[in-house]
Amino acid sequence: MDAEASGDVPRLVGDAFRASGPEAGSVWRLEPSERGLDANVIALPAGDEIRAHIGPELDVLIVVVSGSGTLETAAESIALEAGGIVWLPPRSHRRFVAGDDGLRYFSVHARKPGLGIRFPAR
Repeated sequence: MDAEASGDVPRLVGDAFRASGPEAGSVWRLEPSERGLDANVIALPAGDEIRAHIGPELDVLIVVVSGSGTLETAAESIALEAGGIVWLPPRSHRRFVAGDDGLRYFSVHARKPGLGIRFPAR
């Protein structure tokens, strides 16, 4: 099987600035099934939020694509504006609140392991 047939070649997979979908939530996600990354574009309407929670056990990088808002952490509130790049360390406390013009951001992180039965290492 050649590289192109197996999907092992670089390719355009989306447009973070023009991703369309529901008004809120994930409006785009990385689709190739065999990959080491998860990525998506999240949209929050004006005043909406992603409630406070502890993030997964992995690093997450977000890039604000449009709009504005606030990221509340355990230590401070961070103003989010288009072009801002934010690193979310593993298991960090976070709450996103969209500003008056909504908030849209691109998120990328190592792929989360699938759900399933796991046995302790011997």
